[in-house]
Amino acid sequence: MGGPSRRSWVAFGPPPPSRLLPASLPTAALSLRRSRRRRRGGREGRSPAAAMAATESRERILCLFDVDGTLTPPRQKIKPEVDEFLQELRTRVLIGVVGGSDYSKIAEQLGEGDEVIDKFDYVFAENGTVQYKNGQLVSKQAIQNHLGEELLQDLINFCLNYMALLKLPKKRGTFIEFRNGMLNISPIGRSCTLEERIEFSELDKKERIREKFVAALQREFAGKGLRFSRGGMISFDVFPEGWDKRYCLDILEDERFDTIHFFGNETSPGGNDYEIYDDPRTVGHSIQSPQDTVRRCQEIFFPETVNES
Repeated sequence: MGGPSRRSWVAFGPPPPSRLLPASLPTAALSLRRSRRRRRGGREGRSPAAAMAATESRERILCLFDVDGTLTPPRQKIKPEVDEFLQELRTRVLIGVVGGSDYSKIAEQLGEGDEVIDKFDYVFAENGTVQYKNGQLVSKQAIQNHLGEELLQDLINFCLNYMALLKLPKKRGTFIEFRNGMLNISPIGRSCTLEERIEFSELDKKERIREKFVAALQREFAGKGLRFSRGGMISFDVFPEGWDKRYCLDILEDERFDTIHFFGNETSPGGNDYEIYDDPRTVGHSIQSPQDTVRRCQEIFFPETVNES
């Protein structure tokens, strides 16, 4: 591909509440369906030049979405109305996802089988260390090759010892999940039920379990080139310096995007969306829920439907 043709972007926070649409998601989706029928009717009379201009405009804007809390409830499947909206959005811009989870979890949440790589132009799993473009695997990295076995084992052993001494109302299984680009650490264990997940999350807000765990790791492994970020309700990620979600932006440097929008919910310092949200190469949008994502995108990319809602 040719070299980048880009302009400077300024990250910004969420718009004031008055900018959010009052409509419910079903109303917004209905409005989009009405608008879609009108646009389809209008496309038939389009000149080839106009169609080409629309295609070129679409291919110069990318919307990147976090998964948990942005497109889906944490670790749950995408709602049909959100899925439908994203495919409508794809007629106007290119779309991609960048998640901390491994590819199999992202695929499970956003479709059936491998549908996700057909529904999105870009899929960046594990913060972008596993990369798909136009349905094809481009490349993937391996944390063990970057850190080395000795540091990796020291890290795993420290986490296991710390969690062995941790007293919680419940503990389940899969406390450390080894991924290509990171380790995911869960004090309660990733195999907990949804109810247990919520229970731990509420306890964590009061007792700061994950925050204290991360502080202990930062002291123990200071100067080792490791970064830590919380994600979701029950875990946090450990990865090499520079392997946060900004990693996918480095991969996108050779693409010809004028604007990259990023939508995420963990955008405060320490959250796993913070770095990419705050990066000057993106226009950052702080999201509260999948419904908020739809409303925000509708406001930006479907302004003609706002007054209908």
